[in-house]
Formats: sequence, structure tokens, C-alpha cells
Amino acid sequence: MAMPLRQSIKVATYLAEQKLRKRDKFPLIVELEPLFACNLKCEGCGKIQHPAGVLKQRMPVAQAVGAVLESGAPMVSIAGGEPLMHPQIDEIARQLVARKKYVFLCTNAMLLRKKMDRFKPSPYFAFAVHIDGLRERHDESVAKEGVFDEAVEAIKEAKRRGFRVTTNSTFFNTDTPQTIIEVLNFLNDDLKVDEMMISPAYAYEKAPDQEHFLGVEQTRELFRKAFAGGNRRRWRLNHSPLFLDFLEGKVDFPCTAWAIPNYSLFGWQRPCYLMSDGYVPTYRELIEETDWDKYGRGKDPRCANCMAHCGYEPTAVLATMGSLRESLRAMRETVSGNRE
Repeated sequence: MAMPLRQSIKVATYLAEQKLRKRDKFPLIVELEPLFACNLKCEGCGKIQHPAGVLKQRMPVAQAVGAVLESGAPMVSIAGGEPLMHPQIDEIARQLVARKKYVFLCTNAMLLRKKMDRFKPSPYFAFAVHIDGLRERHDESVAKEGVFDEAVEAIKEAKRRGFRVTTNSTFFNTDTPQTIIEVLNFLNDDLKVDEMMISPAYAYEKAPDQEHFLGVEQTRELFRKAFAGGNRRRWRLNHSPLFLDFLEGKVDFPCTAWAIPNYSLFGWQRPCYLMSDGYVPTYRELIEETDWDKYGRGKDPRCANCMAHCGYEPTAVLATMGSLRESLRAMRETVSGNRE
């Protein structure tokens, strides 16, 4: 992935260790959901449609940290719901950082300026702010005016205080190459965020809006055009070169759902962050008792149009590690920022 050198070395070392141990399935990053409650109702979200009793629950600190340690993953993405609504989210992040886990705290940033004092800048910690477009498009996607402006101010304040700030942008069939270019130019050049993550939206079964998810060919054409003219090389995208090739349709991969497991209030989710075929209490049960071969495009109809990073970025990373040419390409990107 296009990440800081220290983080790249840690992840590469971790991958080498898994190979030496001859482990065929292992986590790259855990998607940790310590709550489902949120202060927004995004049209494309399938994570917050739960009974009131579930939305009131908050995962204890020891349970959250213990799940990450159980998996052994070097990185953690804390999502939800809105993590900043968790009263002990700072303690969860602090304990994970103390164990030198790379922590990305995903947030819509509505509470970020209010809660920022509870966190400390660290090479192991980043705020990952969700930005789906410029003002009008973003506010429409989250169904509330003013969210974009608040997120921008929060990003500026976090950068001023020395925090690492990344962004996460999800794109739909209402997007065009130009809308993608506009928002990524703004994040890259105006806000100067550290890295940007991008992904085509996944068609959550429970999402309120079921009309605007992208198909595979739509996704490929959209990103192929958006990346043209040197944009892909210039943007600080937090993805491996092979995953960006995948988005453009230059290569195709199978899904590697087990590499980014999800742990929530219900336990370890089968098979992935996006689909819910049940839960198990332990990471071992998730890995050993899930029939991974039955998932992916051409196998499960729910996977037909999925090109999300949580399924395919791990495949790209593993393919990179298995190829000297691609490893050198990724290394060059990490050192020089060259994303060709």
C-alpha cells in the first residue's frame, strides 16, 4: 500500500513472518465496530439499521482491544456507526497504539473538533475522515447540510495539531470522472491530507438507497477515466498499485475476504465487513469454520458487482508480495510517491 515507510516496513515484515509460518490465512487489518449508533443517516450505509436496544450498546475497551490482539493483525480500522460517539473510544485507540498497532479511526468528523483533545498525535494513529464529494454531493450523500464544511474545518484543525489525517471516499453511479477528479484534487492539493482511500460503493441489502450502486464495468470505466492524464500518479492514494490496476480493469483478482475480518458487538462477522452470514465468538472459528471458497464474483450473487477494497486490496497486496517486479514497483511508490 502507499503508506509511510515505517508502516510499510512493519506490514512487509508481518507478511514475511506469515509466509515463514506457512499460514495460508491471516489478517492484514481488522475492521473493528465498537458500536452501531451514528449521528448521520447516509443513503448508502447498511450498518446502522438495527433495533434501538442494539444501537444503545457500546463495546467494552477490553473486548475491543482483546479482539484485535486475538487476530494478530498489524492494523486496525475503527468504524461503526460513528466511533466518536463511543465514550471510551480514546482509550481503545490509546491501548492499541501502545501495542504499536496502526490505528485508523474512521469518522464523519461531526464530533471531531469537539473530541480531538482526547487524542494525541502518533505515527501509529490517524483520523480517517469520510468525504464522498465536494459540498453539494457530500451533504446529499449523508442527507444533511453543513456536514462537508464541518469535516473540512475538522481536517484543517487536526492537521494543524500534527495528526495524521487520511480520507475515505465512496463512489456511486451518480459520480462521473469529473466529480471524482474534483474531490480528490481538493483533498490532495487544497487540504493536503496524508493519504486518500477510494472504493466503489457496495450494495448493502439494508441500505436505504438501492438504485445507485456501480456495476463492474461501470466501475472500471469510471476509474479508468478519472485516473487519466497523470492523476493517479499525482494523488496520494492509500492503495497498492495492483489494486488501482484492478479498479481500472487492467487486472482481475479473486476476493480475499479473510484478510480484512470484521469484529462488532455481535462477534466476528462471516464472511466480511459487507455481508452478514452469521457471527462467531472467536477469530479461530471465523477462519477455520467459514467456507471461504463459496464467496466471490461468479460464486455468490451478492458478490457479483463488488470491487470494494476490503475484498480485493488484500489480494493485490499478496500478489505484490509474491512478485519481485510488483514488490519493486510498490517500493518505488512508497519511497518516491510514483503511482504509475
